[in-house]
Amino acid sequence: MSEKVRSGSPSGSASGPRDVDFGQGRSARFASIFGGKSVTVGPRICAVPDHLKNETSDSEDSSEAILNRQLASEDGASIQYRTCSWQKTAALLFSEYICLAIMSFPWSYSFLGLVPGLILTVIVAAIVLYTSLVLWEFCLRHPEIRDVCDLGQTLFWGKTWAWWGTAVMFVLNNTFIQALHVLVGAEYLNTMTEKTFIGGCRTVEFSVVIVVLCWFASLPRTFSMMSKLGTASAFFTLISVILATSFAGVQGKPAGYSPEKGEPIVTAIPVRSTTFVQGMAAFLNISYTFIGQITLPSFIAEMRDPREFPKSLWACTIAEIIVFSVVGAVIYAYSGNQYVKAPAFGSLDDLYKKVSFSFMIPTIIFLGCLYASVTARFVFFRLFKGSKHMSEHTAIGWGSWAGILLTTWVFAFIISQVIPFFSSLLSVMSSLFDSWFGFIFWGVAYFRMRTADKKVGRVRNPIGDWLSIILNIVIIATGFFFLTAGTYASVQGIIDSFNAGEVGGVFSCKSNGL
Repeated sequence: MSEKVRSGSPSGSASGPRDVDFGQGRSARFASIFGGKSVTVGPRICAVPDHLKNETSDSEDSSEAILNRQLASEDGASIQYRTCSWQKTAALLFSEYICLAIMSFPWSYSFLGLVPGLILTVIVAAIVLYTSLVLWEFCLRHPEIRDVCDLGQTLFWGKTWAWWGTAVMFVLNNTFIQALHVLVGAEYLNTMTEKTFIGGCRTVEFSVVIVVLCWFASLPRTFSMMSKLGTASAFFTLISVILATSFAGVQGKPAGYSPEKGEPIVTAIPVRSTTFVQGMAAFLNISYTFIGQITLPSFIAEMRDPREFPKSLWACTIAEIIVFSVVGAVIYAYSGNQYVKAPAFGSLDDLYKKVSFSFMIPTIIFLGCLYASVTARFVFFRLFKGSKHMSEHTAIGWGSWAGILLTTWVFAFIISQVIPFFSSLLSVMSSLFDSWFGFIFWGVAYFRMRTADKKVGRVRNPIGDWLSIILNIVIIATGFFFLTAGTYASVQGIIDSFNAGEVGGVFSCKSNGL
């Protein structure tokens, strides 16, 4: 990686720039959006944090020097981490975003109305794209960052509480996502065996089966290996949603149709009966599907050339907008307000439901594994940093890795039994964690980088600067709205679902099939 900006003194401060070439030409501006060899890396916002010093200690701690040392340290190692090309990273992003949560879009559109729903889909995608580019730029300036917890501490002035706070939210977020996949895995098995007698507590038993399968599938230790599985996962998910969308039109009448309920009703705007809790839950479901920045620092940290990351990001974002909008709109159009379910497989007749749902199996297993792997790496790297267990195949290394993964899956199992319904679990995750990892962090990151640029005399276009300031203030405010109003709506939605008897109780043996 060749840096065009080498800012800061050897101590990493933003003062005393040397060899400054801010590269504000057309190619540099283009590269700042789409990536590539012409990317200009801005100055660091702070020195290398103490807990990363032993990895980066040198006479120079520029971004270029740190990255080159990381690459050199893996030469000849049995297990190498910085191996991903932008294509492999794109496969990881596709596997993360082209996922089961797509099937919540028809349900969301039924409360928001089709037109506002589609507009929000594009707006949320654009915001996530922008904040992901901010995150990428931040990681380029600080290549010692290995995950979002390192980023959180660096972002909030190197404070220990920032690392621990980010770590708690990071692990909880990933574990909730694993729980979602345990829940949906049990839903799938119940759906496929609804007419078969299963002795004992069937839903709990099926959840245990999914946990065991996912634990085994999450054992690969590098993202390069996981990206191969991710490509297959995204492919089968795409087939699944295409089939579900096609079947929604082919079947004629949605599942559960009755003359009393009438023909499917599709509305361009929200119906009058939509409550704040329902509308907010629908918005949170859409946001959750797009927001995945929590894993991006980990992905960027495994790229051979992190400057190429935007190529992966743009490819995935364009695909997301097309797939999410088409699938959501078409299935909603054929299901209507009365018959739409979350996930939308429940709106299909029995045969169609089982066929399309079955193609989702790789994603049910893999995506939970991806988040489990991200969590396990976070813990494993801190337990064995600098030891042979990180880079070599040892019994202690593999045993610890497997044990950490198993622990995360056990907690995911417990959560899946305590919040046993799809849409509400999505809303809870979105309000509690996406508020920080989807909005607040990246608004703060923008202002920290802006301050560092000003210290070294980096000139910004006045109009663009003010527009960026306003945009990032709105992004931070949106995050706090998610955290407050969103959390209230999520919790109230769970209470309403229990009161309405829509789901069984905690650790319920009742089938949760669609």
